Amino acid sequence: MSEKKAIKVSVAGRIQGVGYRAFVQQKATKLGLKGYIRNSDGSEVEVIAEGAEDSLEELLELLESGPNRAEIEDVNWEWIEHTGDFIRFSINY
Repeated sequence: MSEKKAIKVSVAGRIQGVGYRAFVQQKATKLGLKGYIRNSDGSEVEVIAEGAEDSLEELLELLESGPNRAEIEDVNWEWIEHTGDFIRFSINY
């Protein structure tokens, strides 16, 4: 079994009202990742995701493309410490 990793991602752009959070939750769940996505301010969301490194890298690619109507302007991410605190990938409000 591969070592678990974690990332923190900030995504900016036109991502409100286009199903972006639901899109990310669905994709992260399919990839077997745990964590959350939440709004951080009007045009940004924050993602914390934990899981296998290859799945996290795949999620990063999906975060950069988003669902059809999203317009992603900026994606910033960093590796963070894996905590194992999450039981699933959720949308936090």
